[in-house]
Amino acid sequence: MTDHELAEFEETLAARAFDVEKLLQSLLDERLRTGEIARPPRLLAAMRHGVLNGGKRLRPFLVAEAAALFGHEGHEARLVAAALECVHSYSLVHDDLPAMDDDDLRRGQPTVHKAFDEATAILAGDGLLTFAFDLIAGDPAYESGPDTLSPTQRLDLIRGLAVAAGFGGMVGGQALDLEAERVKPDERGIITLQAMKTGALIRFACEAGAIVAGASVADRERLAEFGSAIGLAFQLADDLLDLTADAAAMGKATGKDAEAGKATLPALHGMEWTRRQLAGLVAQAHELLEPYGERAETLKRAASFVAERRR
Repeated sequence: MTDHELAEFEETLAARAFDVEKLLQSLLDERLRTGEIARPPRLLAAMRHGVLNGGKRLRPFLVAEAAALFGHEGHEARLVAAALECVHSYSLVHDDLPAMDDDDLRRGQPTVHKAFDEATAILAGDGLLTFAFDLIAGDPAYESGPDTLSPTQRLDLIRGLAVAAGFGGMVGGQALDLEAERVKPDERGIITLQAMKTGALIRFACEAGAIVAGASVADRERLAEFGSAIGLAFQLADDLLDLTADAAAMGKATGKDAEAGKATLPALHGMEWTRRQLAGLVAQAHELLEPYGERAETLKRAASFVAERRR
């Protein structure tokens, strides 16, 4: 990407992030929704701390842009994007706990268990995870305008998110990551771990946008493949940044993987090999979007950004 293209893309990314941030602020306020008995203030504050603390909002961005690729710009895509960000944020809240990665800093701020306490952080993560499915299932309190999602679309979204976030996806990937601290996996094991821990939600984000837009099965599969390619690219870039960036730039601790002796592809093959792999994954992602022509330009830039980002 040229500097001009990068600047344009970052403006678009920031605009989408601002949009989903506003929605999340509204959804996680003090107002009770259908069926709720109370929203405990300390728990709500911890949930807000976990999900409203900045970040690029890449996953919500991918939902919105994948939906826009097929002509959908409605509120439904924003709700699904917000739901996915709740799941992603829950995973970070739990990953930061002392029993997991034991981090004190996230996006330049104290992690939830540091700002509150461990028990509250666990419950905040639980709350964000379950709230995500509430949003996708549909409630008039969250909708604006006519509901255009069919029951089949909602079920596809709910099941897709459950699989991507569950023990066959993100949670399973975290379990493999913890195991990798004891027994180092080979290259195939590392790729599997990363496809689950990081790639599964990114893959779902891209397919979810296509589901919301009512795209064909073939288009959904193509967008999911695109998500798989950029999901692996995201993790490879993250591993490189862990080796080369400083904590101030990243907003979190760096160098921890190397210090812990974690198996990563850069550690296995070196940084130059990793950069070549990143270039190949970007090329693969761009090729998958060729059938959509100029409409896919923003998603193509997203693939390049994921590989070239500096924080």
